[in-house]
Amino acid sequence: MFERLKLLENNIRDLIDLKSKFSLEDVCTDKTKEWALRYGLLETIQIIIDISCYLVSKDNLGNPATYAECVELLQRFKYLDQGLAEKLHGMVGLRNILVHEYLAVEREKLYRLLEDIGDFKEFAIRIQRFL
Repeated sequence: MFERLKLLENNIRDLIDLKSKFSLEDVCTDKTKEWALRYGLLETIQIIIDISCYLVSKDNLGNPATYAECVELLQRFKYLDQGLAEKLHGMVGLRNILVHEYLAVEREKLYRLLEDIGDFKEFAIRIQRFL
């Protein structure tokens, strides 16, 4: 699981780099840049889900039926604080939209998520001691 955490840290750097290189207009007018943003966010959120569900299983915290429940269990057992857990819960919902209803996501909203990269970093910092 340490490999997943390392990949998360690399993805965070890549998303920061993407934000510094591409403007919202770039993402809205260049399909390749939009895809880079979508996939970067999707993969990063999926890594957070994978790590969360791994910890729930490894530490026997419960039997979640959904990805969101993995995050909720980490919050319930104090691996994550409530504020971060709520933000991650929303990102799990975004992951589902990106995978299943990809046309419904506005590029502007995706680009604004780059402002929340700190939430990804906070997750990585808080969770590494439990791995």
